Amino acid sequence: MEGGRREMMSFNGGNSSRRMEYGRPIPKRGQVKAAIVSGLAHSLSSMFSRSQSEREWRRWGVMATDFFWSYTDEPHASRRRQILSQYPQIRQLFGPDPFAFLKIAAVVLLQLWTATFLHNAPWLKILIVAYFFGSFLNHNLFLAIHELSHNLAFSTPVYNRWLGIFANLPIGVPMSVTFQKYHLEHHRFQGVDGVDMDIPSLTEANLVRNVVSKSIWVVLQLFFYALRPVFLKPKPPGLWEFVNLVIQVALDTVMVYFWGWKSFGYLILSTFVGGGMHPMAGHFISEHYVFNPDQETYSYYGPLNLMTWSVGFHNEHHDFPRIPGSRLHKVKEIAPEYYNNLDSYRSWSQVIYAYIMDRTVGPFSRMKRNLSTKSE
Repeated sequence: MEGGRREMMSFNGGNSSRRMEYGRPIPKRGQVKAAIVSGLAHSLSSMFSRSQSEREWRRWGVMATDFFWSYTDEPHASRRRQILSQYPQIRQLFGPDPFAFLKIAAVVLLQLWTATFLHNAPWLKILIVAYFFGSFLNHNLFLAIHELSHNLAFSTPVYNRWLGIFANLPIGVPMSVTFQKYHLEHHRFQGVDGVDMDIPSLTEANLVRNVVSKSIWVVLQLFFYALRPVFLKPKPPGLWEFVNLVIQVALDTVMVYFWGWKSFGYLILSTFVGGGMHPMAGHFISEHYVFNPDQETYSYYGPLNLMTWSVGFHNEHHDFPRIPGSRLHKVKEIAPEYYNNLDSYRSWSQVIYAYIMDRTVGPFSRMKRNLSTKSE
């Protein structure tokens, strides 16, 4: 471990000035002194009151009753500009992963073959195989779809869309096209109230308040993740959603007709258990849930990155969404001083455990901001 680095699970506070100052404009020479003083006073007051309020909840061991509000822009756009100005060679990492298609095809074919192989298996065996094997494959495909939403398999966007529909097949439920619509907004409007659908709803936050309800929420988090946008920010379906639906229903029908409900059930179970109380699903919580009031995005540097398109390099991903997962680790190697002092994780399972058992953490543990403070 490097000298200044704090590996997460201690959940200690970070460097407030470093994290919250990104994106703040520097006053120009010649501005009116009163405006300078007023602006600085407002910024410092906002930062102090926010951090103080968040630390108060943790000190008293109770869960917050509102989201954490930031009065600065999200940190990634400004950090991206700083890094590129210092390390312009990072631009060479931009562009598609030439092996993405082969990796996705291999996982899709393996999972579909496994489903057909289990067509006569007892349900208990199907459940066990789904949890310890199929869940890893389907979650890998879900994160492949995440990769494709950034057009990181082909330079031509429509090819990525078709590949996303193909990767969607073993998941059992059409989601590839719709996911892209909402996910790109999550990047552009990170934490923006009413726009970023990655943030839990008020209903979720008010209902999930203790160990039992948090455990249930974790088991069902894939449903919340999928249905939240439908209720809070529905978008009219387009032609591509229809194509995604028709192809997915056709595959599901063929699976049931030729191999029976058990094969189809295996695919659905692999999706469900892989998105709930499962090590792979820890990234849903680790990415942006606030354990440190001075930081809103967290990276994971553990072994499961090998199976998840390196989505664990999440600060690096948000800083450079045009770099594929296979090359994200190089960002940290080139510009270590920007990441080594950020809190990070080594275990997604431990993140899930901490989220459930820590009385001060819950769905309210997310950073929000108003639309006027978003990064351009």
